[in-house]
Amino acid sequence: MFGIYLKRELGRRKKAALVIALGLALGIALVITVSSVSAGMSKAQDKVLQSLYGLGTDMTVTKAQSAPTSGGSGGPSFKFGAKSGSSTKQSSDRVMTQGGQALKSALVAKVAGQQGVASAVGALSLNVTKVDGSFTQGKAKTTTGSGGSSGGQGQAGGSGGSGGGQPQVQGGGADFNVNSYSVVGVDVAHQGLGPLASMKITSGKTFTTAQTGTKVAVVGTSYAKEKKYKVGSTFTISGTKFTVIGIATPDSSESTTDLFIPLKLAQTLGDAKNEVTTIYVKATDSQQISTVKKEIQANVSGTTVTTSADLASTVSGSLSTASSLATSVGTWLSVAVLAAAFLVAALLTSSAVSRRVREFGTLKALGWPSRKVTRQVVGESMVNGLIGGTLGIAIGVGAAYAVTAISPKLTAQLGSTGSGGGPGGGPGRQATQNTLEIALTAPVSLTTIGLAVGLAVTGGLIAGAMGGWRASRMRPADALRSVS
Repeated sequence: MFGIYLKRELGRRKKAALVIALGLALGIALVITVSSVSAGMSKAQDKVLQSLYGLGTDMTVTKAQSAPTSGGSGGPSFKFGAKSGSSTKQSSDRVMTQGGQALKSALVAKVAGQQGVASAVGALSLNVTKVDGSFTQGKAKTTTGSGGSSGGQGQAGGSGGSGGGQPQVQGGGADFNVNSYSVVGVDVAHQGLGPLASMKITSGKTFTTAQTGTKVAVVGTSYAKEKKYKVGSTFTISGTKFTVIGIATPDSSESTTDLFIPLKLAQTLGDAKNEVTTIYVKATDSQQISTVKKEIQANVSGTTVTTSADLASTVSGSLSTASSLATSVGTWLSVAVLAAAFLVAALLTSSAVSRRVREFGTLKALGWPSRKVTRQVVGESMVNGLIGGTLGIAIGVGAAYAVTAISPKLTAQLGSTGSGGGPGGGPGRQATQNTLEIALTAPVSLTTIGLAVGLAVTGGLIAGAMGGWRASRMRPADALRSVS
């Protein structure tokens, strides 16, 4: 009886039911769209942070660079010895640690032993500036003077009658090339955490645990393309010859590291024995990162602990702006539209009940209790809510799919990472490498769909409760008064 009556009444009031369902659908569709775009923003921010951290890294431990002493330049300098010969080739590498002041390798074990830390691994960031080229020695030539014909004047001038002019150097010069690139020494025994964790080997292979002191290297794909390196190619740093065993491609965005070599060799090249510049930390519980950060800061003095949340605050650009809009304006707009949709549905349902005075009064006169009348109204509202939810899900998923298909490009400017957060690029490359372009997507999760269904049911219940309360207060006499 309930189902038959419900079907008949909804069929009689198709327009009213459709208006209520569409109102709820628009509110639910907006919630789905905003939730999906917000999820896409979060995913884009994760990609940005992955360009600074290795996957699985929760935080890094560094030490701020100390202020330079007075009189010290702190920059690279090169000294070439003078040699005889018409053309002399010179080449020199200046290897400097970067990414902050060096830390003792023993601190890696100390950090790993802190409460809440699952594992820790050290890495050494280096910047290599290579200068090579040649000097060409000039030749001194003396021009012959004409003072001999005027000896008196020559004697007065003190130059002698047969004296020549001043010697002049002709020819010669220098032609040098300067190449700067970044090198990171990685712990080959723990590559799952650290700078190589965010890289995928697309050619060749990565390090083995036995290659602690082997002169091999993994090259970033961009640098390999620039230098035309491939597996088997060789290069030299400060007289040490390395062989390329693999080409690595970052999982997202762009890597700021050109070369990866075993940590032990990096320490030797950088004259940093038993030192690291960055300690990568994995927490036992991702929900307790702030607690672990405080623990490390309290027990490992003089260090700077940087988390993903800290790095997120340095991200600016259109990605940050769009994320703020989606979080604040989008959320409040969704709430406002949804509240308006619920209110409209409740008012329309209540208005429909007031126009059915004769119907409900007659039903009560026939013996229907108030709870049965209320159930009838709530049932109709629930069906309207589910129809609105279905339409809202379809519209919301369609809008999210459209955003993903268009994939609007967002830019993100990262704060300086040279003193912490991970290995950075070499001089002159920092500005370009800190600007990333991310394609926005709007993934729709099952949680979002479940939220939409819950909102549809809630909207139906609110509208039904308001209309049912009004219907339950009607009396059989109301039906008689409404008869003309």
